[in-house]
Amino acid sequence: MRSNEAIEALRAAGNALGDIDVSGWDESALTHHLTDLSIALCELDSQLSRVADAVRARGFRIEEPAEPTIITGPVSITVAIAA
Repeated sequence: MRSNEAIEALRAAGNALGDIDVSGWDESALTHHLTDLSIALCELDSQLSRVADAVRARGFRIEEPAEPTIITGPVSITVAIAA
């Protein structure tokens, strides 16, 4: 994937995640989808970590933007799922 396409894909993924709000899910929906949600979040964490690690391996730092309302560069997210 070319660099511009990769940045667009990362931004699209970030924007899509911005639309997700599990705080509005009722308990039964959250319980029903917890396994799938956990798998998806762990996969996202793994892929974001892989990309971030590759950037760091090249000697670059990853920093949060001053105004995090728009994704302007690589982002590293760590997700902890409680059992």
